[in-house]
Amino acid sequence: MTVTVCYYGLLAERRGFAEERVTSAATTPAALYAELDAAHALGLSTADFRVAVNDEFVSWNHPLGENDRVALLPPMSGG
Repeated sequence: MTVTVCYYGLLAERRGFAEERVTSAATTPAALYAELDAAHALGLSTADFRVAVNDEFVSWNHPLGENDRVALLPPMSGG
């Protein structure tokens, strides 16, 4: 399936851009992130940040569907 992945904060810095379309066999955000981390050495544990699918926070085992928008949201800081 193909999904849009949106990277924020440290993940966007490490990936080098904020958004990309990805074709993957992953059926959950956890599996998708594992693929992305293996391919691009993103280096965070899923315990360290949150995920949203189609603009709603979900668990890491939430089922993914074709053309979903997956946002990877690491901790933010600033003022």
